[in-house]
Amino acid sequence: MATLALATAGCSGEAPNAGRPDLSGFWELDARVPPDPELMALIAPNTAVIDDTGAVELPLGDFGGLEVKPEALEAALAWNPEDDMTVSNACRRPSIVYATQGPFPMEIHQAEELIVFKMEYYDMVRIVFMDGRPHPGPEAPHSKTGFSTGRWEGSTLVVETTHLEPATITNNGLEHSDQVRVIERFRLSEDGNTLLSTMEFEDPQVLENRGARFIAWRKRPGEYVYPYDCDPTFAINYSEQTE
Repeated sequence: MATLALATAGCSGEAPNAGRPDLSGFWELDARVPPDPELMALIAPNTAVIDDTGAVELPLGDFGGLEVKPEALEAALAWNPEDDMTVSNACRRPSIVYATQGPFPMEIHQAEELIVFKMEYYDMVRIVFMDGRPHPGPEAPHSKTGFSTGRWEGSTLVVETTHLEPATITNNGLEHSDQVRVIERFRLSEDGNTLLSTMEFEDPQVLENRGARFIAWRKRPGEYVYPYDCDPTFAINYSEQTE
């Protein structure tokens, strides 16, 4: 917590990189924005673009074009949604692979050496290091937000994330392993009011191909994220209603 406090404090007092786009602000998901041709052209070959951004839910057994390896497929097909509606599982956080495309807003705080994504969903906070540091070795701790480094390619922010704990890919039982690697690209629209992005991920333990999503957000000046405050006891009410 102390590290996070220092990182956030550093963001509040520093200006974004000179000559770089300023991504700072409150951003609200906008699923109406069509995919950006420039970003989509950068997606690697053999990649399935999953069309589930926002509140969309895929039906059981439909993984949006992802080619799932046998062991992972068996586990996904055995998934029972009621297993998630228990006190122990109801507030289990996803990783950024699923959380980023959800219908919840976020704040971005941008400084020269780091960028902080403060997400409303499960109160998740991501730190993207912009100082050129390498990713740690495989023995380093894993988390639902992982270890992220960023760089600028022209006016596009490119973020690479590793060290993610196993968690959800899609809403219907498919999970990634701790070997997943994520590449995100962010850029502003010409008027600066829309944040356009793609998220690509590969997982050699789970997938034969790669996955990707296109995600866009609208800027809402003066707004901020609210606490998510997940209460696991709502699973009890769900259980009583379905009996």
